[in-house]
Amino acid sequence: MKRSYWKYITVALPYLRGRKRLVILSLTCTAIGSAVAILQPWPLAFLVDSVLEPKHQPPAFVVNLVGRDPSHLILFAVAAGLVVVLVIEGTGLLTQWVNTKLELGIVRDHRSDLFEHSLRLPQAFHDHASSGDFIYRINFEASAAGRVMVAIPPLIQAVLTLTGMFVVTLRIDPLLAWVSLTVVPFIWYSIGYYGNVIEPRLLKVRNLEAGSLTLVNQTFVMIRVIVAFHRQRFEHARFVDITDRAVTGRIAVTVRQTTFSVAVALITAAGTALVLGIGAHHVLRQVLTVGELLVVMSYIAQIYDPLHNISTTIAQFQQDFIALRMCRLLLEEKPDLVDAPHARPLRPIRGNITFEGVTYSYTDRAPALRDISFDVPAGSRVAVVGPTGAGKTTLANLIPRYLDPRKGRILLDGHDLRDLTLESVREGIAFVQQDPLLFGDTSIMENIRYGRLEATDDDVIAAAQAANAHDFVMRFPDGYATEIGERGARLSGGERQRLAIARAFLKDAPILVLDEPTSSIDSKTEAVILDAMESLMSGRTTVMIAHRLSTVRGADHVLVLNDGVLVEHGTHADLIAREGLYRYLAEIQGVVTHDAYPTDSYLYVVPPLVENGDTQTIAVDGHVGRILRRL
Repeated sequence: MKRSYWKYITVALPYLRGRKRLVILSLTCTAIGSAVAILQPWPLAFLVDSVLEPKHQPPAFVVNLVGRDPSHLILFAVAAGLVVVLVIEGTGLLTQWVNTKLELGIVRDHRSDLFEHSLRLPQAFHDHASSGDFIYRINFEASAAGRVMVAIPPLIQAVLTLTGMFVVTLRIDPLLAWVSLTVVPFIWYSIGYYGNVIEPRLLKVRNLEAGSLTLVNQTFVMIRVIVAFHRQRFEHARFVDITDRAVTGRIAVTVRQTTFSVAVALITAAGTALVLGIGAHHVLRQVLTVGELLVVMSYIAQIYDPLHNISTTIAQFQQDFIALRMCRLLLEEKPDLVDAPHARPLRPIRGNITFEGVTYSYTDRAPALRDISFDVPAGSRVAVVGPTGAGKTTLANLIPRYLDPRKGRILLDGHDLRDLTLESVREGIAFVQQDPLLFGDTSIMENIRYGRLEATDDDVIAAAQAANAHDFVMRFPDGYATEIGERGARLSGGERQRLAIARAFLKDAPILVLDEPTSSIDSKTEAVILDAMESLMSGRTTVMIAHRLSTVRGADHVLVLNDGVLVEHGTHADLIAREGLYRYLAEIQGVVTHDAYPTDSYLYVVPPLVENGDTQTIAVDGHVGRILRRL
């Protein structure tokens, strides 16, 4: 196995802190087990050499204890053997309990750390990582930390036992002791060869198994699309393909692991045969007694058993270190948004938001926002509009500091967001997203309560009433105890959105960010939701990202984005009168009537309009700013 893999043990070592008693107890059991293992063959040797075929006098302490009567000596040998077995098994039982408790505690803490760290990683990382990979690392590979830690004491015990038995065998018959070690170089080579051959195959199987989890998760998230397009057979075929490849890979790995075990067994069998042959000749030449040969052969068996255990443990380490490597890679991913050393909380928050020359770009893409500056007074309502891809959602994500500007700064009540703690900033902002995300394994009550965990049931119901959600909730037989299904599958889009608004009501934050909350619902439902949002926005600083301009007429100020640039700003009436990009968007949505164009108009070109992913240029009347046509 590659030496570099041993460095991944540092992933698991910190979890021994706070478990010193268990670690000491485990090591103590290891030491006792090693010592008793050395004593195990001696009752039989005593029985043969001192009772059945007396070649040696019984030890003085035995004579003093039971006398010289053969029956008493036999009874002593049997009792001594029984005591040794009882101590070995008792120690093994205690070791098993200690190591199990130690292992499961380490696994729990390691999983918890991986889960917590994953929650703090940037959205960009989650966008590129697969859900199956996260599940595989947290649920399966995290357990490697516990396995490695509890595998070390038996490995130490094997080395101690090997050393102790070699020393005792060396005193009985030096030649046999050295002959017994002839297998070690072969086993060492086998371990190295195994590590080099098995590593790439283990990584391949690991990725396939993680991929199958991703496919399962993705399939059931997208089940409605799959059913709508009747792609069940296609998805089943994909699943069968990836699982077949995973099974084939796992079988190949298992065959090589088994071959490795067989090779180690054959090497140790050859060593045992060699020792037995030489030992038998030594008995015939009276260099050894039969009892001593039995002790040596017992030791050889026990020496080779630890060798076999070491090789098996190393083989398991190979898999576990690969798992720890993947866990460490996840832990080494750095959250890009963390509190600065000097960050301080901001309380209370009034809600004044200022953008100063803000530019933001995603990796390997053109800037999503370019040199954006504006001010939102506390308690006012600002709408952000523009065609698809203009940068509206990016702007919304900058306010609660889901992203940090590449250039410029964002101020909250005059303080740079980067100088404030993330907790205080996000506690002061309620966010209603375009896609209302709900927890499927909890009730309606708990989904709303997520806005303020300490809220009472009455608080939750009041928030639902304010969001115009109470009536439809009470139509369910279980009312607020109703579980809504995966991603709110039992609810309509409008119902999900009203629960999301209720959650924002319950949070009662001074700043509200609405990211196109009515873009995916019908006009009738929109009216209900707009009524709820009107109550929600009252008295709060509100930034509303809007695609439908009918939702922004009540805004104090409107910002018009196009291709990441702030091209217009003003009130709804002012922007309609200018007849620029905002007027154009209003006309195509039927918000205003398209007037006839004057015959003496001349054309000029406004910044490129990005709509539905396509860049389009529009011509505008040079006298009064009316949009004439797309070029």
